[in-house]
Amino acid sequence: MGNTTFSAEMERLASLCKENGKINPELYSKFDVKQGLRDVSGRGVLTGLTNISEIYAREVVDGKVIPCDGRLFYRGFEVGDIIKGFTKENRFGFEEVTYLLLFGELPTAEQLRVFNEILAEKRVLPKNFVRDIIMKATSPDMMNLLSRGVLTLFYYDQKASDNSVDNVLRQSLELIAKFPLVAVYGYQTYRHRYHGDSFVIHNPEKGLSTAENILHLLRKDSQFTELEAKVLDIALVLHAEHGGGNNSTFTTRVVSSAGSDTYSVISAALSSLKGSKHGGANIKVVEMIDDMKEKVKDWEDEDEITKYLNDLLDGKAFDRSKLIYGMGHAIYSKSDPRAKAFRSFVEPLAKEKGRQAEFNLYQKVERIAPALIQGRRKIYKGVCPNIDFYSGFVYEMLGLPRELYTPLFAIARISGWCAHRLEELISGGKIIRPAYESVAPRREYVSIDQR
Repeated sequence: MGNTTFSAEMERLASLCKENGKINPELYSKFDVKQGLRDVSGRGVLTGLTNISEIYAREVVDGKVIPCDGRLFYRGFEVGDIIKGFTKENRFGFEEVTYLLLFGELPTAEQLRVFNEILAEKRVLPKNFVRDIIMKATSPDMMNLLSRGVLTLFYYDQKASDNSVDNVLRQSLELIAKFPLVAVYGYQTYRHRYHGDSFVIHNPEKGLSTAENILHLLRKDSQFTELEAKVLDIALVLHAEHGGGNNSTFTTRVVSSAGSDTYSVISAALSSLKGSKHGGANIKVVEMIDDMKEKVKDWEDEDEITKYLNDLLDGKAFDRSKLIYGMGHAIYSKSDPRAKAFRSFVEPLAKEKGRQAEFNLYQKVERIAPALIQGRRKIYKGVCPNIDFYSGFVYEMLGLPRELYTPLFAIARISGWCAHRLEELISGGKIIRPAYESVAPRREYVSIDQR
């Protein structure tokens, strides 16, 4: 088949695929199908039960369900209270939150000390893994590399397919500890291979927290400030878990329910998180703000900012998607508690980095954008900034490369994924299999010479 004929046939097949992949939108209403497993008000279809976390965004007043300020609970503890607790005591919190998510209780000082030692001992990759797996087959996509690294770790585990709770817990702790190494080493290899940077790899330090080790591993001089490490730690805490219904966590439970092994389950979750509608949103926010900084001449002029935001909604600015990235959430209406908690730590970091003007610009967008969106769109609930609105800005101020933004999300969220996998194995029992209604017309088979 010649190139021209081949191209024409591929175009025909693509057209055929698009034509037969369309479903009449009216049929979703006819069969009461909730697309995305959500109703028009944004409420999710109840598909399971969990003890791990709760998202609270509505309350009943006089018999009516109304939006309220969002609240997020880990094992019954409000996240804001957890953060206040460990920051007041001048401690790092991600390891404590990981313990809470996995075991259902806050650790004592001694239990946390031992848990940190366990994670420190497991922060090591198999012999020659960096050379044979990461360096020899590097990828320009860090999520692809992270997923492949997880799947490869299967072959280094003599009990890889053992789904007993004790064994899955062991695997979970090892993956939680190893994720930062695979991500950062993969990035260093990528920069060396594709951009000619010097290749520097540090070993993790046992006395450092997860957040500190990430900065230590990533920076050539291993130097970082206390504020930098603590802000990154807060980011990890806020990204560690978010209810059982987010796409990657639901993926974790679906694949776990099928009886698959831990490495395949976490790889599937990574594939979900990689999507721009899920884990990649904070990159879009930073890119959008970069474009705004170029187009808006006076960052203090709210009329000029409003015009740019309207241009975004009209599809005339940035990527012409008609979206203001970082605004809106599937569940939260009035406020995202993660964004509120994060904001108080973003301002001091902006001052330390001399980027107050940009922080002020973010604040103006946060205040102006929701009203513009609600005035232009058919919104069944309120619009508020989500955690992605500020997280990309924080990572940028920390000097973290954009290629690692989504892997950082994964480094945090694997704690939640592992907690949900364990809960599914302990309390699930049935394979998750939702129903799809067929709307295809019945047809008679026609022999090939009569088609």
